[in-house]
Amino acid sequence: MPVLPSWLTDPLWDQFAALLPERPTVDPAHPLGCHRPRINDRIVFDKLLQLLRFGCSYQGIADTTCSGTTIRNRRDEWIRLGVFARLKQIALQSYDRIVGLVLDQIAIDGSITNAPGGGEAVGRSPADRGKQGWKRTGMTDGYGTPLGRVLAAANRHDSPLLAPTLDLLDDLGPLPDDITVHLDAGYDSDKTRTELTARNLHWRIAHKGDKAPIQASRRWHVERTHAWQNAFHRLTRCYERRTTVINAFFDLADTIITVRSLIRRTWTTHRWDNRPNRRP
Repeated sequence: MPVLPSWLTDPLWDQFAALLPERPTVDPAHPLGCHRPRINDRIVFDKLLQLLRFGCSYQGIADTTCSGTTIRNRRDEWIRLGVFARLKQIALQSYDRIVGLVLDQIAIDGSITNAPGGGEAVGRSPADRGKQGWKRTGMTDGYGTPLGRVLAAANRHDSPLLAPTLDLLDDLGPLPDDITVHLDAGYDSDKTRTELTARNLHWRIAHKGDKAPIQASRRWHVERTHAWQNAFHRLTRCYERRTTVINAFFDLADTIITVRSLIRRTWTTHRWDNRPNRRP
């Protein structure tokens, strides 16, 4: 059983492969010319998808085709090249060109992840009896398409993370004149309103102590996106210790979510090769 359907993995791999530099199959600098052949990039890419989806260890996913060390080395190589971040950016640009990002409505919220292995950006989780964890403050458009995130320790309050999260809007190009930011009661403070006013942003913030269903505002889109991201078990109980690696896995997950949403929303309006037989 494949980790993801072929109609999703094939376009992902085609674009991912286009971002990779050319590498010789055998190292030409080896003095005897008999160095072991380089493992195919597609094999390692599929292994990373399995790691992301199932959350298993590198040694647990390794087999005769690829070792855990090769997966980690190739992962770090691709992170240094910026391939994961570039792949996410291309997916967002394609989605914006074909469907259109709803950037006049922005939703921001935080989510805590367990981090039993510790590492960077880890703190005592207030939601899990003080165990180690980190928080992501995610931002989505009005439909729930992930636009980016900021990582911090689990014991950091949501409010101070608002400014660096809003800074991610600068990477999206031209923005609408009127943008409304939807926030939960954790952001209900004068500091938050001052920050939004300085950026000429409108807001809808839930008031502390007032009970209201999440469907009463457009904040539920970011909650749904958190649920989509948590379907990737690598992101719900994370043993990675470096924030660069965590961000790489998030970029890969956000790309999958964006491309899947793009295929679903264009299934009734567009035709292409290898189009799914039914709407995903």
